[in-house]
Amino acid sequence: MPVRPHLVVTGREADGTSVFVTDKPADPIEVAAMPGSEIYLLWGTEDGTPAVGTGPRQPKHLPYFPGTGGTRILFHRFAPDSSAPEPVGDEAARAAEVAEKLPGLLDVFEPDHPGMHTTDSVDYGICLEGEMYLELDNGEEVRLTPGACVVQQGTRHAWHNRSDKPALMCYVLIGAERDSYTA
Repeated sequence: MPVRPHLVVTGREADGTSVFVTDKPADPIEVAAMPGSEIYLLWGTEDGTPAVGTGPRQPKHLPYFPGTGGTRILFHRFAPDSSAPEPVGDEAARAAEVAEKLPGLLDVFEPDHPGMHTTDSVDYGICLEGEMYLELDNGEEVRLTPGACVVQQGTRHAWHNRSDKPALMCYVLIGAERDSYTA
């Protein structure tokens, strides 16, 4: 049985008492540009240093990628590459849908290298179901199975599900500043 993403959020009352603020199943976002994929935007924090306390805290889901110091946590269920349906409809309409539902997501992808992208974030990726391949820009790959954790440090990469079953990844994204480096 596939994992069903579920969000539980805690907070504090004015007197400091801990309470559950949210306890509900997460709803997937599906877009025509990524048929067969489900993205669950669970929580995020504003850019800068996150604060805790008694004030009401609302998730910052968008834009998709956090700015410096901001965070996002999401689940992404990938359809198998071999059985994912081809995107349908007009390319401009698909891009507009992604820009509306997941603003900023497509901005990092390279049009001439499908799936390849680079983000200004440190990402923790945890394989929960199925298997995924992480490809780097030199073509090197690693296979991830449940329990594998990747620390993605802003490198150019792509994700592939080469199995015949869906795969579920959990990602924690932390917005970062890009250092300059010498090749």
